Amino acid sequence: MKHLIFAAMIIAVTAITGQPRAATVGARADAPVVVELFTSQGCYSCPPAEAFLRDLADQPGIVALEFHVDYWDSLNYLWHGRWKDPFSSPAHTDRQRRYNNAIRGQSGVYTPQMVIDGKLQAIGSRRDEVTRAIRQVRSSRKAKVSVQRSDRGLKVTVNGTARVEADVLLVRFINEATTEVANGENHGKTLVSRHIVRDLQPLGKWPGGNKSFAVPPASDGVPLDCAVIVQTPNFGPILGAALCPKQPSS
Repeated sequence: MKHLIFAAMIIAVTAITGQPRAATVGARADAPVVVELFTSQGCYSCPPAEAFLRDLADQPGIVALEFHVDYWDSLNYLWHGRWKDPFSSPAHTDRQRRYNNAIRGQSGVYTPQMVIDGKLQAIGSRRDEVTRAIRQVRSSRKAKVSVQRSDRGLKVTVNGTARVEADVLLVRFINEATTEVANGENHGKTLVSRHIVRDLQPLGKWPGGNKSFAVPPASDGVPLDCAVIVQTPNFGPILGAALCPKQPSS
């Protein structure tokens, strides 16, 4: 029954707008677009969306992020059983539900879902719909976000004119991972994922103007890649974003 519910939701959902108001009058109309994919290794229809995200991750002007949700982890697929996605997190599921409340006006979720700049959403495997949504949000003027890396960590600077106070978030992610899936709907498959989000860290508030945030080196010592996003409260539009500079090779 759960599989039927997911399938029905996938058929019914199309890209829509949310948060129609202008939240910022920034300095750039060519700033990066943030594309967030909500996915699971236990979802049979998700690998094509993950392949699409891999392509987006290599495109300039795109901050592509992959969030693995946890509601597939407990589902049994006939005699192939269940598969616990090693990258899943209830925090990612919560982020997806809050987006759906903000954009679609409902808490129901499905995979694969892409959210574009916190404004639009589409089925993640429908490349044409996602591409149109990316083009649509590119006309929005955004704040300028820059990230500098040094031995002391990161320096994040946000500059622009905001109409609402926004959250500045550091998103840490694994650049690429390959997983051999033994059970569940994708049993026997080798899945390759890109920009797999591991945690989001709030850096502070941005009220507009020019403001910098210091980020010390990660306390866990794990050398993850990262991005910075500036987002209006309650999972509203994203006002700016930037990928962090790559860490020097050891």
